Amino acid sequence: MIKGRPRSAFWAYMVECKYGTYYAGWTTDLKKRITAHNEGKGAKYLRGKGPVTLVYKKKYATALKAQAQERLLKGLTRKKKEELVTKHMRL
Repeated sequence: MIKGRPRSAFWAYMVECKYGTYYAGWTTDLKKRITAHNEGKGAKYLRGKGPVTLVYKKKYATALKAQAQERLLKGLTRKKKEELVTKHMRL
């Protein structure tokens, strides 16, 4: 790490689209990424499905860990995603 430079954070996240579907991703700037999704930029899957609502987020120290979590989230069944969101919202 370079002295005086803030350490980057890496986020795995999941959003819910206006039609109730879920999308998982990872980023270094969560606020900017959600804004981009809501502006129809970024992931093609989300174009025309906004606005999106952030329903899950988890911070990681490395991009590899955030990417691994993204893959895990994308592999979950709809039911498991719903359970995760419900659990996460209680925290």
